[in-house]
Amino acid sequence: MRTFVFVAALYVAGVVHAAEPIRLGMIEAMSGPFANAGEAVARNLRFAIARVNARGGVALPGGARPLRLEVYDSKGQAEEALVMLRRAADEGAIVVVQGNSSAVAGALIEAINRHNERAAEREPAARLLFLNYSAVDPALTNERCSFWHFRFDAHAGMRMAALVDVLAADSKVRRVYLLNQDYSFGREVARSARELLASRRPDVQIVGDELHPVGRVRDFAPYVAKIKASGADTVITGNWGNDLTLLVRAARDAGLDAAFYTFYGNGLGAPAAIGDAGVGRVRAVAEWHYNAGVDAMDALYTDFRRMYPDPRDDYFQARMVVMIEMLVRAIERAGRVDALAIARALEGMRFGPAQGNPLGEVVMRAEDHQLLGPLYVSVMERAGAAGVARDVEGSGFGFRTERFVDASRTAPPHGCAMVRPQR
Repeated sequence: MRTFVFVAALYVAGVVHAAEPIRLGMIEAMSGPFANAGEAVARNLRFAIARVNARGGVALPGGARPLRLEVYDSKGQAEEALVMLRRAADEGAIVVVQGNSSAVAGALIEAINRHNERAAEREPAARLLFLNYSAVDPALTNERCSFWHFRFDAHAGMRMAALVDVLAADSKVRRVYLLNQDYSFGREVARSARELLASRRPDVQIVGDELHPVGRVRDFAPYVAKIKASGADTVITGNWGNDLTLLVRAARDAGLDAAFYTFYGNGLGAPAAIGDAGVGRVRAVAEWHYNAGVDAMDALYTDFRRMYPDPRDDYFQARMVVMIEMLVRAIERAGRVDALAIARALEGMRFGPAQGNPLGEVVMRAEDHQLLGPLYVSVMERAGAAGVARDVEGSGFGFRTERFVDASRTAPPHGCAMVRPQR
């Protein structure tokens, strides 16, 4: 086991660092139907933070300070997230992190904007910074963009463009069914799919376009029956968490003979749920995957598995490490723990292999606070097949790279009119 794991354990016990920690408030669903997604986020953040603390913490003029993660349960509800935001601020968090719901992210952005406007007059040091790791509604860095919000994941339009790159080259795709969660993100996935298919594959027929309640469907069999009746050969879905796992399980049980183009089909139980039926049929898009063949990322993933050896915990998200490392660089560049100074340091930041980023070159676009980085489209295969040395979550199935999209090709136009505070 690497040294940082032992150091992290000492830090938790309060042995290594006596300095006041820099508190990060994670506001996420830790109970309810999406608790497994929240738990996966917490593991990834704790891993990323342990790496920083193992090397001594965040270097500041007054001495190094450790990072500390405080977890607040939003129960997946925007109203509860706002209660947790107030609690996080009261307990000294300067940075808020969230991502597993674009609806919640939108509510947090608005609340943080209001909080920071008041704090600017009364107590500037109390202002908050919001780092978003997976709320991917494009509006959050377009018409709803905020100086205080930074997104470290490709948004839905960027992800869909990568998926359609692959779909457009597959002549077998003729009839597509869109099935998504009924909120801002799911509606955006459907909208971008329709738009991109019309431009890239006008011959493809959309035979269904349906939205379902978020986190409330226990049996997707009726939805799968509609997909079968439509004659669809391909399903496009942005579903995540249990809404994806239950969907693909119902598809398997019904013998649905269709390909799945997904945003999140490479983890949280989905590969095991669909099994052999997903081989060569289930695709996912992400900033990295376990068989991408990037040596530096492979070493990082190995460290993650040392910290979390249980196969059920095997859902590593490389962007979490990138987000924490860029935050640390911004704090060190600012020279103080102040939301305004950190935000200014993050704007336009480039983070590549020369700075220790194993993922490759990424940049936080200053104009809209959208991270631009590489994307992989991968397809599900049996572990041990060519290009699939590692499986996912002990399922016996892994993913093979089908398309790599360089960061320079993932940069979409934006409609953000950023308002920056003067002080």
